[in-house]
Amino acid sequence: QVQLVESGGGLVQAGGSLSLSCAASGRTFSSYGWFRQPPGKEREFVVVVRKSDGTTDYADFVKGRFTASRDNAKNTVYLQMNGLKPEDTAVYYCAAGVSVSYSSRYYTSPSRYDYWGQGTQVTVSS
Repeated sequence: QVQLVESGGGLVQAGGSLSLSCAASGRTFSSYGWFRQPPGKEREFVVVVRKSDGTTDYADFVKGRFTASRDNAKNTVYLQMNGLKPEDTAVYYCAAGVSVSYSSRYYTSPSRYDYWGQGTQVTVSS
């Protein structure tokens, strides 16, 4: 059974930091994505992490503040979020894909990912 189990998240003041993790089990994936869904808005791409070479691509609104990484031995990906802003408030989702892409047309699209975590709430107070 394939599972993506997220942990982390919570409530933090603006300027603070939080760390999310996502542990995958049940099969091997080639890429992982973090997405988020702010209240009343659609799900949006945050970052992609590629398993083989560890390369990442970020959405512009998190560049310089968020850092994604992976630990292949643990089948786990991480999202370190620094300098959090109230507009970062959202449910954050981990997603995993069996394929890998270096085209933003594809890796930013939720439909390119095959499995999803349950989501974890991140709330940033002003």
